Amino acid sequence: MSFWACAQLQPNRHRLARLLLKQRGFEVYCPQVREKRRRVEWLFPGYLFVTIKLQWHEARWCPGVVRLVMDGMTPAKVPDGVIAAIRERERNGLVRLPPRLKPGDAVKILYGPFTGHLALYAGQAAHERVMVLLAVLSSGSACRKPA
Repeated sequence: MSFWACAQLQPNRHRLARLLLKQRGFEVYCPQVREKRRRVEWLFPGYLFVTIKLQWHEARWCPGVVRLVMDGMTPAKVPDGVIAAIRERERNGLVRLPPRLKPGDAVKILYGPFTGHLALYAGQAAHERVMVLLAVLSSGSACRKPA
């Protein structure tokens, strides 16, 4: 049974890691956004999603990969709903962040796979998006409703 995991990449080696992971049979997903300056950046700089089917060690030791985000002794599973929610926001290969929000607006997601977490909002710095990603992965409750 396959599942999505998250790989942290070496600086300036993301293209190499992506290419080699694909060559080794892994499906990879690297969501991108258009920043204000009209350039395209990764939604979560330095990280990509990779599907793990049988063995994850080959992905872990792939050139360009620093580590897989772990949950104890195994890779942390990224819920399919998280990947689906990001993909639903894609238009022409780019993730569209909510246009109504202004930088600095604090929001809380009320339903869906990110219930109870901070939302990504327009103007949020790339390193802050990574902090949200890691918080979702470390909570272990990304798809559960709060008690």
